[in-house]
Amino acid sequence: MTDNSWLLRCICDETRFAMLELMMSGRELCVGDLAEMLKKDQPLISHHVKRLRECGIITPRHEGKKTMYGISNPRLADLISDIAEAGRQMPDLCKDTKSECRC
Repeated sequence: MTDNSWLLRCICDETRFAMLELMMSGRELCVGDLAEMLKKDQPLISHHVKRLRECGIITPRHEGKKTMYGISNPRLADLISDIAEAGRQMPDLCKDTKSECRC
Protein backbone atom coordinates (compact mmCIF):
# COMPACT_ATOMS: atom_id res chain seq x y z
CA MET A 1 0.00 0.00 0.00
CA THR A 2 1.35 3.42 -0.97
CA ASP A 3 1.34 6.25 1.56
CA ASN A 4 -0.54 9.03 -0.21
CA SER A 5 -0.49 11.42 2.73
CA TRP A 6 3.06 12.69 2.06
CA LEU A 7 1.84 15.91 0.44
CA LEU A 8 -0.39 16.84 3.36
CA ARG A 9 2.34 16.01 5.87
CA CYS A 10 4.77 18.25 4.00
CA ILE A 11 2.45 21.26 3.63
CA CYS A 12 0.61 21.02 6.96
CA ASP A 13 2.91 23.53 8.66
CA GLU A 14 1.32 27.00 8.78
CA THR A 15 4.49 28.76 7.58
CA ARG A 16 5.04 26.32 4.71
CA PHE A 17 1.47 26.65 3.54
CA ALA A 18 1.68 30.45 3.70
CA MET A 19 4.86 30.28 1.60
CA LEU A 20 3.09 28.14 -0.99
CA GLU A 21 0.12 30.50 -1.10
CA LEU A 22 2.55 33.33 -1.92
CA MET A 23 4.07 31.24 -4.72
CA MET A 24 0.77 30.31 -6.34
CA SER A 25 0.09 31.61 -9.85
CA GLY A 26 3.67 30.97 -10.93
CA ARG A 27 5.23 33.52 -8.61
CA GLU A 28 8.89 32.91 -7.71
CA LEU A 29 10.40 34.28 -4.50
CA CYS A 30 13.76 34.13 -2.76
CA VAL A 31 14.22 33.27 0.92
CA GLY A 32 14.68 36.95 1.82
CA ASP A 33 11.42 37.92 0.09
CA LEU A 34 9.54 35.14 1.87
CA ALA A 35 11.01 36.10 5.25
CA GLU A 36 10.05 39.74 4.75
CA MET A 37 6.54 39.03 3.50
CA LEU A 38 5.79 36.53 6.27
CA LYS A 39 7.63 38.54 8.95
CA LYS A 40 9.67 35.47 9.93
CA ASP A 41 13.37 34.94 10.53
CA GLN A 42 15.39 33.99 7.46
CA PRO A 43 16.85 30.79 9.03
CA LEU A 44 13.31 29.56 9.74
CA ILE A 45 12.25 30.22 6.15
CA SER A 46 15.39 28.47 4.88
CA HIS A 47 14.48 25.42 6.96
CA HIS A 48 10.98 25.31 5.46
CA VAL A 49 12.34 25.86 1.93
CA LYS A 50 14.64 22.87 2.45
CA ARG A 51 11.72 20.69 3.55
CA LEU A 52 9.52 21.76 0.61
CA ARG A 53 12.42 21.06 -1.78
CA GLU A 54 12.96 17.61 -0.26
CA CYS A 55 9.28 16.86 -0.89
CA GLY A 56 9.60 18.07 -4.49
CA ILE A 57 6.93 20.71 -4.00
CA ILE A 58 9.15 23.67 -4.87
CA THR A 59 12.12 23.94 -7.19
CA PRO A 60 15.00 26.41 -7.29
CA ARG A 61 16.06 28.63 -10.15
CA HIS A 62 19.32 30.54 -9.90
CA GLU A 63 19.22 34.20 -10.82
CA GLY A 64 22.68 35.66 -10.32
CA LYS A 65 23.50 35.35 -6.64
CA LYS A 66 19.86 34.78 -5.67
CA THR A 67 18.00 31.52 -5.69
CA MET A 68 14.36 31.90 -6.60
CA TYR A 69 11.82 29.29 -5.57
CA GLY A 70 8.52 28.40 -7.15
CA ILE A 71 5.98 25.60 -7.05
CA SER A 72 7.37 22.77 -9.13
CA ASN A 73 4.28 21.93 -11.17
CA PRO A 74 1.20 23.92 -12.28
CA ARG A 75 -1.08 21.01 -11.32
CA LEU A 76 0.42 21.04 -7.83
CA ALA A 77 -0.18 24.80 -7.62
CA ASP A 78 -3.83 24.19 -8.55
CA LEU A 79 -4.11 21.54 -5.86
CA ILE A 80 -2.64 23.87 -3.23
CA SER A 81 -5.10 26.55 -4.36
CA ASP A 82 -7.97 24.08 -3.94
CA ILE A 83 -6.77 23.15 -0.44
CA ALA A 84 -6.53 26.84 0.52
CA GLU A 85 -10.07 27.46 -0.76
CA ALA A 86 -11.40 24.43 1.12
CA GLY A 87 -9.75 25.79 4.29
CA ARG A 88 -11.51 29.13 3.84
CA GLN A 89 -14.84 27.33 3.42
CA MET A 90 -14.45 25.08 6.48
CA PRO A 91 -16.04 27.43 9.06
CA ASP A 92 -19.18 27.70 6.92
CA LEU A 93 -19.23 23.97 6.22
CA CYS A 94 -18.91 23.19 9.92
CA LYS A 95 -21.93 25.39 10.69
CA ASP A 96 -23.99 23.06 8.52
CA THR A 97 -23.31 20.10 10.81
CA LYS A 98 -24.31 19.41 14.41
CA SER A 99 -20.69 18.98 15.49
CA GLU A 100 -18.44 21.94 16.25
CA CYS A 101 -15.56 22.82 13.97
CA ARG A 102 -12.29 22.06 15.78
CA CYS A 103 -9.99 23.85 13.37
